[in-house]
Amino acid sequence: MSAASRTRHRRTDRGAVLGLPRRTPTSKSPNILAGLGSVIWLALVAVPLYYLVLTSLRGEDNYLSQGALAWSGLTLGNYGDALRLGFLGYALNSIVVTGATILLVLGLALPAAYAIVRGESRAVRIAFQVILLGLAIPAQAVIVPVYLIITRLNLYDSLVAIILPTAAFSLPIAIIVLTSTLRDVPKELYESMTVDGAGTATIFARLVLPLARPGVITVGIFAGIGAWNGFLFPLVLTQSEELRVLPLGLSTFQSQYTTNVPGLMAAVVLSALPIFALYLFGRRQLLSGLTAGFGK
Repeated sequence: MSAASRTRHRRTDRGAVLGLPRRTPTSKSPNILAGLGSVIWLALVAVPLYYLVLTSLRGEDNYLSQGALAWSGLTLGNYGDALRLGFLGYALNSIVVTGATILLVLGLALPAAYAIVRGESRAVRIAFQVILLGLAIPAQAVIVPVYLIITRLNLYDSLVAIILPTAAFSLPIAIIVLTSTLRDVPKELYESMTVDGAGTATIFARLVLPLARPGVITVGIFAGIGAWNGFLFPLVLTQSEELRVLPLGLSTFQSQYTTNVPGLMAAVVLSALPIFALYLFGRRQLLSGLTAGFGK
């Protein structure tokens, strides 16, 4: 018997003589409350989605006669009707508004966050505090001044009239997220590149942009969702039929389908698919961007 084995044997015998309990590997007990909460949350999310998709595949007569959750009479005709009634035009306008809003928000928020993180002057701190005040101002409270500004700029009834205020109200949260992301970048990296002779533009392009990718994707997703689902600004700042975006176009489908609920549900499913695809593409970066900066 080796020395190590004899030592373990003596410790075991000593514990048995003293009546000490033997150590057993600890195992975590299942968290029943967390599992129950997850099941309830899944049901709350899955049941409406199940109703939405199933209803969009039902015929109008079949839906009225057999109820909402019957599996008979499934058809794709509702999606064809939605496409024929102008859905593609509304979707194109929403794509333009969403893409332009994302580019504008990222183009302004990322340099602003970099200036806040690297700046040491009092003016930068005051500007950041003013930006934080934007989170406390809802769009509904300033819709009249926004309307007056847009009309004075001769931008009323245009897609630009939707893009500018949508991007403006997305900037505060975008700057906060990107500021938290850039604060995770070690200062030594900035200093080493400065010692090597890199200027501000080089540091921004070669260091900030690659390391801020999770925050950039997070901001892009949030700005895109806000622009895609926006209803207030398109309602107040446009009036032409050809400039309607999807949320405003869905209200038109609702008036056309006064009793045709399946037709309206088909339009809702089509409008939700791009956002669902956007989330699947950037879900990991979205979570990492949201948690950036909280470890400090």
